Amino acid sequence: MATKNNFRGRHPLVIRGLLLLLTFVVASLFGLAFGAWALVCRGGQCPPIEALNDYTPRQTSKLYAVDGRFIAELGNERRTLVRLDEIPQVVQQAFVITEDKRFYSHAGVDWQRVFGALARDILARGWDQGFSTITMQLARNVFPERLTREKTLVRKLREAKVARAIEAKYDKKKILELYLNQISLGNGAFGVEVASQRYFGKSVRDLNVAEAATLAALPKAPERYNPRKHPDRAVQRRNTIIELMRENGAISDADASVARAFPLRLANKEEAGDVAPYFVEWIRQQLDEQFGKQLYEQGLKVYTTLDLDMQSAAERALERQLRLIEGGRYGQYSHESYEHYVARSLAGTEMGENSPYLQGAFIALDPRNGAIRAMVGGRDFYDSKFNRATQALRQPGSAFKPIVYAAAVQNGRPASYIVDDSPLAVAQSSGKDWTPKNYDGKFLGPMPMRRGLYESRNMIAIRVGMELGEQTVINEARNFGITTPIPPFPSIHIGAADVYPIELVSAYSAFANQGIRPTPSAILRVENTRQEVLWQQTPARSQVLSPEEAWLMVDMMKDVIRRGTAAGGVWGAGFHLPAGGKTGTTNDGTNVWFIGYTADLVAGVWMGLDRPQKIMADAQGGRLAAPAWTQFMSEVYRRKPTPPDWPRPPSIITRDIDVSTGMLQTPYCPRDLIRTEFYIPGTEPMVECNKHFGYGSPGYLDTLGRAPDTLSPTIFDTSSRIRPRPPATKRDIIRLDSLAPTS
Repeated sequence: MATKNNFRGRHPLVIRGLLLLLTFVVASLFGLAFGAWALVCRGGQCPPIEALNDYTPRQTSKLYAVDGRFIAELGNERRTLVRLDEIPQVVQQAFVITEDKRFYSHAGVDWQRVFGALARDILARGWDQGFSTITMQLARNVFPERLTREKTLVRKLREAKVARAIEAKYDKKKILELYLNQISLGNGAFGVEVASQRYFGKSVRDLNVAEAATLAALPKAPERYNPRKHPDRAVQRRNTIIELMRENGAISDADASVARAFPLRLANKEEAGDVAPYFVEWIRQQLDEQFGKQLYEQGLKVYTTLDLDMQSAAERALERQLRLIEGGRYGQYSHESYEHYVARSLAGTEMGENSPYLQGAFIALDPRNGAIRAMVGGRDFYDSKFNRATQALRQPGSAFKPIVYAAAVQNGRPASYIVDDSPLAVAQSSGKDWTPKNYDGKFLGPMPMRRGLYESRNMIAIRVGMELGEQTVINEARNFGITTPIPPFPSIHIGAADVYPIELVSAYSAFANQGIRPTPSAILRVENTRQEVLWQQTPARSQVLSPEEAWLMVDMMKDVIRRGTAAGGVWGAGFHLPAGGKTGTTNDGTNVWFIGYTADLVAGVWMGLDRPQKIMADAQGGRLAAPAWTQFMSEVYRRKPTPPDWPRPPSIITRDIDVSTGMLQTPYCPRDLIRTEFYIPGTEPMVECNKHFGYGSPGYLDTLGRAPDTLSPTIFDTSSRIRPRPPATKRDIIRLDSLAPTS
């Protein structure tokens, strides 16, 4: 004790000097801080607080289905504004307790957190610990151009000064309301209302304690605690926040126990506004050209033609069929499955640019007005945003043939027109002959054009197309709405030229709609926040076929479903409503299609791999694609009235013909070759069949040249039964086919 007193007595100047130095250092630090505080906003570095008077957060444009149901939002920040009194207390408390528990007592800066965070940052030699209050976060989010997210002391000082100014001008309720509508909560959601819809499929007004805590967990690290991507991590963080709420008296012990035990129940895609992503992106691209920035900031309302029930049915039907194919239902499938691909991606394996699994596209539209009712552009939008319905160029194969036959009908050829299914060699500029084949490798000889269509005989389509001329077929394709390049080669008649699926499916509207083809459309109207119509689409319509020509094509295409290449996948699967359609398969098996229609709905399916490869052995549109169409249509028409059949135009006439010749039947034609065929007046046959003869017919003479009417009557009826007659031998009759014209 004496030593200490002696020290003080002997060294008073030292102690006084130390005190003066400490006072000087502290004063200097305060002076520097005051100077920094005073100068940090010089030169307009801080935003004017008055801007908050008229501040309205940027709102997204919203898409609605044809029945008014919500589909999705368009915008860089998906946000729906709600008033603070519409946000439950439990949600408000969850955010305040988690982000800024002294929010109601500080004036913009929580100095207690500041000093604690600075001490930890000094020890860590970095900016690991933040001390942002709700007001500081609001300042940063409202004025991102001035208050960047760089981790510097100057930025923090600016943020704090703006926060103090905000607190001096606005009350806590206003600040909290702006914050809860502004904050980023991951998954493209800004504000608690949109986040609540996207994660839980309901308004923020209806959230329980567990769901409120789940949202309050997100501002710290939206991606890390995203409940869709990391559910276990999200639940762990949620439970931590529930405990904080209990400790701070926001909820009771019992409520906390219930909330911790509450399962994580996330909304499905429809509830979360995550439906039809390919359709939504297609709409966004169209609207971006029309409205630009206005689309993303001014909260437009976009009413579309999409039918949510049909969209869900299309997605289910396509995915189910693709999984059946990958699972070996139709034979050995050697490519990677989607399920295996997802497992690899979850394991962190690097994925390629083109998806290696089987892909598909589905489009459904109303043939009467071109309104798109469903669109699937692929299996996983978040894995591949490439829209195979609108962007992919793929060979249509036999799905193109109806355009060839429509051109033939327009040029006077009836369905009974006889064409030879026989080998063909076409000289090419390379010096080699092009020798096409049918899918089954067989040639069946002369047959009617109708049969050539429903059995999808390549040689028939090629010969018909070559008779018409390539340019005639190209012009017809343009009339049907095909815009892609079509080179003038015979192979185009069997679908060698690439098309966009949406154009090919839309082309079939001309058959379903009595010859009138509307252009595809998806937007009914666009309104602003004052419900003023800013834009309205008026689909164009063009007359492609006459009603008679269209009806004749429909009648021919009904046979594809009833007894042709799609019979097993459609008619045999139980779909018996009035419908027509056509399968499509490319020769190398890389693309399979089925496009079919009723009087009020056209739907088309495409399947293939992004890098064109043979799908599997015996890949055919009727086997692989048609079942997805059938499932979709069957589901749709369980809820929708049965479509009407197409009324036959009164000008269409009928004739009984021999299908092996296309000529009028005679009593001598076999019964199994006689059909009633439909004709546009002027195209009906005028000559009787010259292929089948019986005794007494004009094509027969006896060996002495006597006419049959001078002989004892020998009559063969059409069922080959012999009626009683005098004896006769083959020597008495000679067959003179050359006396009658041949087809």
